[in-house]
Amino acid sequence: MTIRLYDSKSAQLREFVPLVAGQVGMYVCGPTVQSSPHIGHLRSALVYDQLRRWLTHEGFAVTLVRNVTDIDDKVLENARAAGVEQWWALAYRMEREFTDAYSALRIQPPTYEPRATACIPDMIELVRLLMKRGHAYAIPGSNGNVYFDTASWSSYGELTNQTVMVMPQIEQLDDGAPGKRDPRDFALWKAHKPEEPESASWDTSWGRGRPGWHIECSAMATKYLGTTFDIHGGGLDLRFPHHENELAQSAAAGHDFAQLWLHNGLVAVGDQKMSKSLGNSLYAAQLLESARAIVVRYFLGSAHYRSQLEFHPTALAEAKSAFERIETFLARAARVGGPLKSGKVTNEFRDAMNDDMSIPTALAALHDTVRSGNALFDAGNDKGGLTNARTALAMLDVLGLNPYAPEWAGTSSEGAATRAALDSLVTRLLASRAHAREQKDFVTSDRIRDDFASAGIIVEDTPQGAHWSIDGE
Repeated sequence: MTIRLYDSKSAQLREFVPLVAGQVGMYVCGPTVQSSPHIGHLRSALVYDQLRRWLTHEGFAVTLVRNVTDIDDKVLENARAAGVEQWWALAYRMEREFTDAYSALRIQPPTYEPRATACIPDMIELVRLLMKRGHAYAIPGSNGNVYFDTASWSSYGELTNQTVMVMPQIEQLDDGAPGKRDPRDFALWKAHKPEEPESASWDTSWGRGRPGWHIECSAMATKYLGTTFDIHGGGLDLRFPHHENELAQSAAAGHDFAQLWLHNGLVAVGDQKMSKSLGNSLYAAQLLESARAIVVRYFLGSAHYRSQLEFHPTALAEAKSAFERIETFLARAARVGGPLKSGKVTNEFRDAMNDDMSIPTALAALHDTVRSGNALFDAGNDKGGLTNARTALAMLDVLGLNPYAPEWAGTSSEGAATRAALDSLVTRLLASRAHAREQKDFVTSDRIRDDFASAGIIVEDTPQGAHWSIDGE
């Protein structure tokens, strides 16, 4: 089957053909660990987790690299503002928050997750190569400032289809450093400043300092995936200038770099784009406190990856209702046929996933399977209903949403034992209730029913017998 993905560089859908048959190398820009993760970070990481899971499902061996930027202007600034003695202590604490949030959503760990500070020698070598090839220059007397010479690279702007003459004169392009040849030139290496900790700098032949943001990703991508690899991903906000600069410096170094560039859409809160400057950031911890993690994953992964994700007050409630319809169907199937196993995805689901990861269409196929499965059970066709349940599980496996999968089941033997003990007690009471109803002892039957209700236990009477669940499950 042909997989098509939208390449930001060529601005068109392209057939995905890996450089090495059966293998995929993918680099995703990870977090700058300056502060706590927000909904946008989770959405971006989840998008590439979905892509990875689908490629794996289709038989590819995927190598996923997602970096951690642990040295950066804002990391140093935030550590200083917070009174943290060591900047790397703040970076590590924030990194742990990101890891915990990813884990809560069952975002699979990357194959490699390099920290920028662990790859400084690779960055120094790349800067040295660019200087040797005439695409970078050290500013005299600056004791370490090195810039990429955009004028020396005629293809600069090719990722975003801009020419140098029409590029926006925005603050992040021009840091005001004396000696820069052009406002668009960007820092490859930053000279150490007296107010910065000595531990945040490294010695080089051009002076002591630390790497610029863009050189970090170029060096880490090529270190772990080689100078040519299949896919580079990240948020739309990184497309310019970060990814533009990555491509320019890597290509100028003689590297083919990424064959496909993917960019996921951003998040809007209410009717505004989420932004720290607007004070409307929704942090991961808040989101995960508002609903079950599996429901949060369903919501974050429900839109097309290239579209803007809209968060509004009822978004999680709507996701909860939608996902509970799936869970209710699976529970019904399990009561009929016992433990469920995954089957095969539908052709509609596969077509949707192969068509630039069209998750909304894939979810529609999933919900169609659930609806038709319920209809089959209603008609007494248990075999057909169970087939649909297995098909639904296969699709949920791909999306990382199978509630019966080990990744969601948990490992607490105490929790399993508690559930088993509760099941034994409830089953015994249900048998007593059934006997009382047979004997027309409605006083006893109603009392047992009321006891269940007061304990938050919901009883559903079905042709296959009574089924119980805890309110809110």
